[in-house]
Formats: sequence, structure tokens, C-alpha cells
Amino acid sequence: MSTDSASASELLAVRAAELYYEENKTQDEIGAILRVTRWKVGRLLAQARERGIIRIEIVHPRARRLALERELTARYGLKDAIVVPAPVEDAELQARVAEAAADYLVSVRPVPRLLGVSWGRTLHQVAEALPVGWSTGVNVVQINGGVSLSKRPGTAASTAVMIAQKASGQATLLPSPAILERLETKKAIEGDRTVGGVVQMARGAAAYLYSAGVADTTSVHVDSGYLTPADIDDLVARGAVGDVIGRYITAEGTIADPELDARTLGLSLEELRGAATSILVIGGESKHPIARAIVAHSLCSVLVTDEHTARALLDEDGAGAPDHHDVPSGGDAS
Repeated sequence: MSTDSASASELLAVRAAELYYEENKTQDEIGAILRVTRWKVGRLLAQARERGIIRIEIVHPRARRLALERELTARYGLKDAIVVPAPVEDAELQARVAEAAADYLVSVRPVPRLLGVSWGRTLHQVAEALPVGWSTGVNVVQINGGVSLSKRPGTAASTAVMIAQKASGQATLLPSPAILERLETKKAIEGDRTVGGVVQMARGAAAYLYSAGVADTTSVHVDSGYLTPADIDDLVARGAVGDVIGRYITAEGTIADPELDARTLGLSLEELRGAATSILVIGGESKHPIARAIVAHSLCSVLVTDEHTARALLDEDGAGAPDHHDVPSGGDAS
């Protein structure tokens, strides 16, 4: 095809695209206007898409970035990935990601009859986003301690109860702080029949749902009275990038402070890593380091996040991708 013919064909494709997408003309109408067959119009529109003349973007808040999802599952060996568009306003991002997690829970098959959940601001937003009747007969169990030590009421119990009630199920709470001051106290509480029974029940959950926190003073562990700003500074000095189910980890997926971890009550990292379905809900630039540590070191099988976090996880030149034949132990002390 000559240059002039190629140029004429491209201009015809542009005109067909304008009439179809901007003027809402049918392919028959476009054919009459351009004096070509309906079949030719279809070919022109396909040509416009192939050459990038047309760019189609789905802008609904619940739309998903399917290409990024495919890349994430391939790169990190995930069972599934849900990536939502990042909103213009950062304040909306957590709500958008939480809503996507709620949508995912509604669609999960088989339905997890026993769902293990963590707690925190993001998880509470997921609970609020779930519709009443999102499932039937789903029981919920807490997977890590969450009794607040501060005067401000905690959200751990209310999150678990809300998720269960909306699925006509029952919630089993873990009546313990997340982090104990003394190791002896933690061992005594863990040995209690009630607390030990809840942890054992959590180990049998069909799926786990949790988020992760950053290693700074905005952490819910500081807000709830478990840790002080000085404790956070010490954790950061030890390489901590954030926490998952209350356990502070480094970028390499190992426990940052074994002594602190020994005083942390709930499921261990190894139990989380070995789960068939473990759903991480996370979003926002501040959480990119902890998201990378969790995903790269097989601490989740399903990821629900925003497109900026997804791109950050994929922009690692392969360094963040795990070797699925040699996963680090995590150094979990509990």
C-alpha cells in the first residue's frame, strides 16, 4: 500500500471513529456517509483501535484495571488480584479499595463458611461497605488480638461482628490485647482455654481477610496504646516497613523485632503464608513498602489494591518477585 493510500485509509478510520463514538451513528449510517459497506466500517473501527486512534477507558468507581491484575498474578504467583482506579482525591482511595474488597468477598466461591479477620481502619471500612445479606451463614473469627488499651474505643470487635451479622453468621472474638507487655503474660493468656480455643478456631478458617499498617506514629498500634512513638522509631531502626496481623516485618519479609513478636498474640506469619486463601486489602503510597514486603514474600494469595500501588509493585525490575521454591521463613517467633 502506498503512503498516500495508507494516509487516506487512516483518515477514513479517524472519520469512522468520530461518527461512531462522538456522533453516535450506527455502522449502517456511517457506511452511507462515507460511501463504504457496513463491513468496511467495522474494519475501519477495528483499525482505529489497533492503531491507538481510539482509547476506551471505563471510569466507573467500581471498574477494574484488568491488565494490571493479570501482570500482578503472573509476577507474584497470586491466586487473584483486584486493582481499582485511583481516585483524584487521596481521601477517597481507602474507601474505594475497601469497596472493591467487599465486592470481592461477595463474589468468592466457594463461600468461606469460617472467615478469619484482622482489624484496623481499612478492615472496618470493608465491613461497612459489605451489603446486608452479602452471604448466608458465614461465621467470623478474629485472627489477632485487638482489645484497645487506650480510652478511644477500638474497632476490632465491631468489625468482626458487623461482617458476621451482615452474613447471618456469628462472630467469635479474641478477648486479648494484640501485644502484651510481658512474654509471661502473653503465654499465660495464650494458654487460657477460651483464648487458646479462639486461636485454634482461627487456624481452621477457610479464608483470611486483613490489611497492613505502616511503621510510623499513625499506626493503629500507637493509637490503641500498644506501642509508643519511641517503640516505632526502634522498629524502623531495625528495618521494619510495617505490620501485618500485628507483626512488624522488614522489606525481606522477616520479623523486625523477635522479642516484640514473641509478645504478639494471634496467627503467625507461617500460618498466614500457608493458608489456601489469604486476602490482603491495601492501598495508598505510604503503604507501598509494606505491600511489597507482603506480596513479594508470599504472605497473601489475593491482593486488593489501587492502580498506583499495583504499578509500584510491578516497577521493581523483577527484584520484588519471589522465588516460589525458596520462600524465606519470616523469622516468626510465635
